Amino acid sequence: MAAYFVAQYKVQDPDLYKEYQGGAGPTIQAHGAELVVFDAAAETVEGTPPGPQTVILKFASTEALKAWYESEEYQAVVGKRLAATDGFAVLSQSMNLG
Repeated sequence: MAAYFVAQYKVQDPDLYKEYQGGAGPTIQAHGAELVVFDAAAETVEGTPPGPQTVILKFASTEALKAWYESEEYQAVVGKRLAATDGFAVLSQSMNLG
């Protein structure tokens, strides 16, 4: 069952965030994820989000997502995103409605 990494945030330090992007991109590709959404100006229709930047990555499974997130390569760069942004990220699983 597919799993999604969903992050929404406001970028506070664009230079540090660019460093994160440069390091994170190859880790995402190496773990077979698909970039589903990258929107720097998402429109809010309900509630109060931390910021307009929205990123959704699709992985083959929860295990694949966790393997990416916990990988040595991603852990080497994720601190840059956390330092450069204010927001949150969640792991979400798709549902089988059949």
